[in-house]
Amino acid sequence: MSLSTEQLQAAREVVGWAPSLRDAVAIWRSRFPQIRALTVDASDMRSEQPALQLGHRSVYLAASDGHCWHVTQRPEEATALILTQH
Repeated sequence: MSLSTEQLQAAREVVGWAPSLRDAVAIWRSRFPQIRALTVDASDMRSEQPALQLGHRSVYLAASDGHCWHVTQRPEEATALILTQH
């Protein structure tokens, strides 16, 4: 699984205008159920570089080898979105 250009644009739109991150996750999951989305505290991602910065919100791309997760800047590797708010 990977994120397409259209899905990255959708992430920008959904996360940018959703009333809350929880709402953004719910909207994302309804539109793209094959791509996981979750929220974490911003401090948990402090050493990572976001793929998208939308005001006080950040979107990180995550990938998994089936066992371990890691943050990636490569949409073609991404299988999940991690959302934070500062």
